[in-house]
Amino acid sequence: MKHTAYGYWLDEAGAVAPVAPLSGDRDADVVVIGGGFTGLWAAWHVKQLEPEARVVLLEADEYCGRGPSGRNGGFCNVMWFSLPNMRGRWGDAAALDVARAAERAVRGIGEFCERQGVDAGFRMGGYLQVSTAPAQDEVWTEALAACRELGALDAVRPLAPAEVASRCASPAFRAGALYPTAATVQPARLALGLRERLRSAGVELFESTPVRSLHDAPDGVEARTPTGTVRARAAVVAIGGAATARRAPLHNRLTVTSSHIVLTEPVPELLDEVGWTGGECITDCRTMLHYFRTTADGRIAFGLGGGRISPGGRLRGRVDVDPEVVARAAARLRAYFPGIEGRRITHAWGGPIDVSPTHLPVVIPLSGGRAFAAAGYTGNGVGPSHLVGRTLAALALDRRDEYSRLPLVDPTPQRVPPEPFHWLGGSAIHAGIMAKEQAEGEGRTPHPVSSALARIPELIGFHIGR
Repeated sequence: MKHTAYGYWLDEAGAVAPVAPLSGDRDADVVVIGGGFTGLWAAWHVKQLEPEARVVLLEADEYCGRGPSGRNGGFCNVMWFSLPNMRGRWGDAAALDVARAAERAVRGIGEFCERQGVDAGFRMGGYLQVSTAPAQDEVWTEALAACRELGALDAVRPLAPAEVASRCASPAFRAGALYPTAATVQPARLALGLRERLRSAGVELFESTPVRSLHDAPDGVEARTPTGTVRARAAVVAIGGAATARRAPLHNRLTVTSSHIVLTEPVPELLDEVGWTGGECITDCRTMLHYFRTTADGRIAFGLGGGRISPGGRLRGRVDVDPEVVARAAARLRAYFPGIEGRRITHAWGGPIDVSPTHLPVVIPLSGGRAFAAAGYTGNGVGPSHLVGRTLAALALDRRDEYSRLPLVDPTPQRVPPEPFHWLGGSAIHAGIMAKEQAEGEGRTPHPVSSALARIPELIGFHIGR
């Protein structure tokens, strides 16, 4: 098994020729800091809205898409499962606006791939949410009710056990719900394809160019790097979990945890046997969920979203490579698909997830009003990053449209506790949730302490889970 921080998708996408770092000074209309999905889509939407706009994109890594955007699970999800959470925070109309915009974003990614000739394996096979223990049964009923009450009648469909089995016959699955407008992509191919289309559209892109500081300047902002400076009318800060570092703009707004994936050798005969041929991406209904999907060559990618909480938002070490969490993911893969026994797991990898207290992405205007940061996708960024990128583009261009008015734009988002209380408390809650759900999965009554720890987020106004 090849276990690295970067994983299979980037290897499969092929070699990348990095772009030279910034050298000297540049002027721009918009400077984008970060070359993951959010920054790439923000730059793309700026050029779509104003083709003559001068856009400079600065990426700290060796090349754009090499971070979490190129090594996630490739679930291109809508946000209908978050509708009850959004209703409670923003009201019916605003929640529905975000959910419908997120659905348009998924379709927009598919249209981008088709029109721009990007072979990212976009497949709208739907998202299947399954219960694997009695405590998970009908977890989706609140989302189903909210969708029906707000007129989104086709957004989610409950499935009886036989209907779940007709799509994917695992002995662990009970009932489920289908969100038909979700899709999957090969995330590295999407990120790298977007990178190349931006270069063709005239975006000035510089890699291996970390931004050391971002300051207000006359008529805009100034981004300083070790090898040059970019002065622009507005800035987009799209650096994900790195925004939680000390003195970074979102250091007290997010938690960094990790997610890890194992990948099998091609097993098309097993997929045929269990009937998993429709391209559905699937999760169970745990809070620290397992997520899994198939690939074009018949592999199973199986992930665990319940990795460790990173102290101080650190983005290296076990956040990227964690043999213990990978072993747990592999064990669960075999439990859900016993027919995989004897087949090879060829790759394993991991990476950071930036988690917001609301479990929803957030766009935050920074000091001075000409810079805007976005993060907090909580493992669901592939689809919503297209939507958030469009929102950031509107804000950076000072356009007051339906996207800049979405309630995701929040100048006063919830804060997380300071360190070390953040890591200590978060780790205790994490352990409690894991123990509670382990007991439920084994048909045992959870320990009262585990149950009490699992309830803490709700008591303090944080949202955990879908």
